[in-house]
Amino acid sequence: MSDFLERVVRERQAYVAAARAWKPLEKVRFAAERAAIRRGMPRFARTLRERRAAGKLAVIAEVKRQSPSMGTLATVGQPGVLAVAYAAGGAAAISVITEPQHWGGSLDDLRAVRSAETGIGWDVPILAKDVIVDEYQIAEAGAAGADAVLLIAEAHSDRGLSDLINAARTLMLDVLLEAHDAADFARAVRVVEATRNTSFTSGSIATGTETLLGVNARDLRNPAHIDRSCVHQLARVVPDGVLLVAESGITSVEDAEALPLRVDAVLVGTALVRASDPAPLVRALASARPGRALA
Repeated sequence: MSDFLERVVRERQAYVAAARAWKPLEKVRFAAERAAIRRGMPRFARTLRERRAAGKLAVIAEVKRQSPSMGTLATVGQPGVLAVAYAAGGAAAISVITEPQHWGGSLDDLRAVRSAETGIGWDVPILAKDVIVDEYQIAEAGAAGADAVLLIAEAHSDRGLSDLINAARTLMLDVLLEAHDAADFARAVRVVEATRNTSFTSGSIATGTETLLGVNARDLRNPAHIDRSCVHQLARVVPDGVLLVAESGITSVEDAEALPLRVDAVLVGTALVRASDPAPLVRALASARPGRALA
């Protein structure tokens, strides 16, 4: 792991230790199980697949306040209002950052977005983004209204990733497993293939969850560095049938169309939170054609 990622991992481990002392995992998991029953079958990956089948690039629009490399990005007074604007522009899903110290997020942001989407009757799945180090955080995300969670390959061993993916599947949550470099992405592919070929049920009901692969152009060894070329290299080894998400460094239709054809979805945050009206950019990105710039 990088020095920066090691630092965040230690911080999140300390958070989990304190949270477990305040509220045991069993109580949080019970709340997440109840939320899973209300939510029904997993829908994050399914929604992205439906967008691609309709000829659209699936846009995962992110609610975020700051970044480790750029500091404060925008004042997000009402995360739910921002999420509604994203959905109005045609976002396939909403990503909500819940890590507090470096990205300025919280589980309250996730709850606010879930409440806003439910309040207006829209059915937009939500990805919870944190540096997840423990199944406790997965249960928290599920209880707060998430449909999927992010895992960072670099932060875990293969066994650790498999255990966390299974913890998410138990709660009927899809997983976005991301990596930045070739070695960690190869590990991510191995884990996805292994868990894909393993029968898994929650109780007596098959969960129907999926694990997606993500290529993060931002290097968490140095968060200020973005390498947009890495997705072109890594897209070649994505297994057939696995959804691929391009993350970071996408600010325009031109950026999206410079991505390889294999990309199914883009995760965009900074450009959207800085826009006075993000809906037109979401709409334009959804109509972009990856691979077009390379044709």
